[in-house]
Amino acid sequence: MSNNAKQSTDTSSTPDPAAASRATTREELATFGAGCFWCVEAVLERQNGVIDVSSGYMGGEVVNPSYKQVCNGDTGHAEVVQVRFDPRLVSYDTLLEWFWRLHDPTTMNRQGADVGTQYRSAIFYHSEEQKQRAMLSKKAEDESGRHVSRIVTEITPASTFYPAEEYHQDYFRLNPRAGYCRAVIAPKLEKLGIEDK
Repeated sequence: MSNNAKQSTDTSSTPDPAAASRATTREELATFGAGCFWCVEAVLERQNGVIDVSSGYMGGEVVNPSYKQVCNGDTGHAEVVQVRFDPRLVSYDTLLEWFWRLHDPTTMNRQGADVGTQYRSAIFYHSEEQKQRAMLSKKAEDESGRHVSRIVTEITPASTFYPAEEYHQDYFRLNPRAGYCRAVIAPKLEKLGIEDK
């Protein structure tokens, strides 16, 4: 093959605009369990700097669990949201502040009427830095005087994230008139001073 022919087929040095964009956009993951994932998703997806929020399951024993399996308490998974965020626009510490505000971290395996290990309060960290930030944040929250009881939130390494079924994704946005959305999520957003977009 001649040099000319080689040059015409070799694209390894051709700039890839999409790759360049990904290289300059630094994204990180955060994963939280704070009761029903519909509520957590509705709060966190409205925060500046959050790119995407997916509802799913983490922290259990069963591969690719279904919602029914998780709700039966047979898998050990927590309902979680996995947050993709731009740390230049929102810090992990800020997401932790929202995490503490949007649920009661002092109730073991329960949020309101939702009861079971799948509703436990949990922070799944993706790096040693996140672990340290989460532990410091939990200590500060525990000592803040905002809670009558001690915080029971678990802080554990992130494991495999299993996305929940499609009908759980963006649940509040797609079903604002549903009973749970009107009775639980909308009042929570109002209480937190978050505009219902």
